[in-house]
Amino acid sequence: MTLIHASSLVSETAKLHETVKVGPFCIVGPNVEIGANTILHSHVVIDGHTTIGEGNQFFQGCSIGAPPQDNSYKGEPTRTVIGNNNIFREYVSVHRGTLKEQGLTIIGNNCLFMAYVHAGHDVGIGNNVTIANSTNFAGHVKVGDRVIIGGGTNVSQFVTLGRGSYIGGATAIDRDIPVFCTAMGNRAYLKGINIIGLRRQGYSKQEISEVVDFYRTMEASALSPRTFVDHEEFMAEFKDNRVVQEMIEQIKKTEVGIAPFNS
Repeated sequence: MTLIHASSLVSETAKLHETVKVGPFCIVGPNVEIGANTILHSHVVIDGHTTIGEGNQFFQGCSIGAPPQDNSYKGEPTRTVIGNNNIFREYVSVHRGTLKEQGLTIIGNNCLFMAYVHAGHDVGIGNNVTIANSTNFAGHVKVGDRVIIGGGTNVSQFVTLGRGSYIGGATAIDRDIPVFCTAMGNRAYLKGINIIGLRRQGYSKQEISEVVDFYRTMEASALSPRTFVDHEEFMAEFKDNRVVQEMIEQIKKTEVGIAPFNS
């Protein structure tokens, strides 16, 4: 049987795996589904149409699946979906989606949310992401796999943090950060390539060298990043580099622009 502390309120229609543990003073709503070996330590509120995978931990004060902070929201049955083996430390909040996008806030697997992190409506966070204390994501932010974010960072709406990027603490981000780039500052500027992250992902020395060369060439160019990547003659020598091609694709698709280079 599921272990539910006597002081907690769990809806009769919530679906909890028999190995779920619910600590004291938790509230679980009627449209919640929680997978095996997940632990709600204490004072956790899980609401809305929320699906949670296996092996997650929610520490005291977490609020998951609450209504979005958006004036357009009128109570629609939008969703929150959380994968497996994530850790949500004290007072993390994750809001459900809105009809402005797909009605879905989604979090992947193996992520660490340190204390007081907020993920707003329609946020999408990938796998193996580490987010330090007091980081805030506005609505519609997208975060790629294996991103590391320093504490006290704020990310404005519709921004994308490319996979493998590294964000310094106390950064204010209102433009996209390309894949495997490092960024810091208020407002954020690009500082270089996350070489350590590339090494950890098994990229060769040659591949990493090409990524660095591409970045430095783009930085030195008088052209904007978008115009730069549209010049095929500049791109030819990097056509076989997977990371560079991913970076080019992100730059071409950005809706809010790319963060400026460090001047």
